[in-house]
Amino acid sequence: MMRSSSGIERQELDNTMSKRFIWAVAYGSSIGWGAFILPGDWLNASGTLGAALGITIGGLLMLIIAVAYGALTAKYPVSGGEFAFTYAGFGKYMSFIASWFLVLGYICIVALNASAFSLLFKFVLPDVLEVGYLYTIAGWDVYIMEVILSTVILIVFAYISSKGSGLSGNLQFLFCLFMGLVVAGMFAASFFVGDFSFENAQPLFNEQNGVWTSIILIVAIAPWMYVGFDNIPQAAEEFKFPAEKTFKLIVFGIIASILTYVAMILITSWIFADQNAIDGAMWVTGSVVQTSMGGIGMALLAFAISFGVFTGLNGFYLSSSRLIFALGRAKFIPAVFAKIHPENKTPHVAVWFVLIVTLAAPWLGRTALSWIVDMSSVGVSVAFLATSLVAVKFFRKGPEKNMVYVVFGVLGAIISVVFLVLLLFPGSPAALSTPSYIALAAWILLGAVFFLTQFRKMNGMSKEELDFLILKKDAGEREQHD
Repeated sequence: MMRSSSGIERQELDNTMSKRFIWAVAYGSSIGWGAFILPGDWLNASGTLGAALGITIGGLLMLIIAVAYGALTAKYPVSGGEFAFTYAGFGKYMSFIASWFLVLGYICIVALNASAFSLLFKFVLPDVLEVGYLYTIAGWDVYIMEVILSTVILIVFAYISSKGSGLSGNLQFLFCLFMGLVVAGMFAASFFVGDFSFENAQPLFNEQNGVWTSIILIVAIAPWMYVGFDNIPQAAEEFKFPAEKTFKLIVFGIIASILTYVAMILITSWIFADQNAIDGAMWVTGSVVQTSMGGIGMALLAFAISFGVFTGLNGFYLSSSRLIFALGRAKFIPAVFAKIHPENKTPHVAVWFVLIVTLAAPWLGRTALSWIVDMSSVGVSVAFLATSLVAVKFFRKGPEKNMVYVVFGVLGAIISVVFLVLLLFPGSPAALSTPSYIALAAWILLGAVFFLTQFRKMNGMSKEELDFLILKKDAGEREQHD
């Protein structure tokens, strides 16, 4: 615990996170389960080249946005990431709005990762999971065994996250290493199994959508696909290395993610002429691997997906709990969320809160849950926009003037706006579905209610108090911003 010159107490987290853990957070959170479960959907929507180009372009756009994250993390190495950045740049109200979008986006992704693990079991061992039918939501049958499995996974990783970065960090790195080796091995094997041919990669683009739409459909979900690199700033307070190295770790994480996504698309695409003809309605990539690489290939893929789910859960438990911790420390939400475990030195109350919220997810069914998660791209894009604008504000003049950061900040802001237009404009090929719009409206309404309930408390705190609690700036060292 730290105390300011005016006597304010500030809870602090220990410096325990290594560079390899932080890289693994970026890579593992970005890949998650999507690289292994969704290639069939992407091929159907965009074709082989359309999907590969969309993913690559989306990753490159994320690298542009990541410049602002690297610069601001070096400037403000505290828990909270975008919360701290937006507060420093635009004040407490804007920081609350940006954080509200982001924290629910993170929690939704935790929930979806748990449901993805059940989907894997539903494909590999359907007789085990399809037991105890409960009801159907939006066309998805919910079974009690599926609910139990997802619930157990959520509890296990909440426990791991609450135990500290030593255990979770080592597991995160090992899981990521294994995923990378499996993808590289399957990619090399894909040239020698099934009916491999470059001709099987046809169609390169979805013929009905055309080239442009095929690419845009994938680019538009880049904020969701690569969300994970922004988990790094959430834990900046816990780095045991200079925060100036953040950008390099983000870059390595995004590049590894691009290569993994593209490799899995190509593996799914060029082994068979018609992937959907091999009983791939439920999971195309799984069907392709099982048919062409046999039991060994399927076992390796199943482990890779499991570890992808685990790294996603681990990474987003980390980011969501640190963001909630930072909000609690600033008293934007009840201060109990800023409590630190006396032995493990983790924000355990925030971790268990995320668990409690996500325990409702397994009961919703995957289709209904996907409507909620689809809008996480909107929340992430709002955070990207806020961070890019903060970088422009801070680095355009004064002693820290850096026109490179300003240019990339402007580009990042433009890219973020484009993402938001693609997602929210009704005529866009990548616009949210009607249920997702309804969920987004409910999300905003809930945020407005929460803001009003906390307004008096937020408004009653002085700038000196907030600077110390959020940015670790004591009254004697505060900087004056425009």
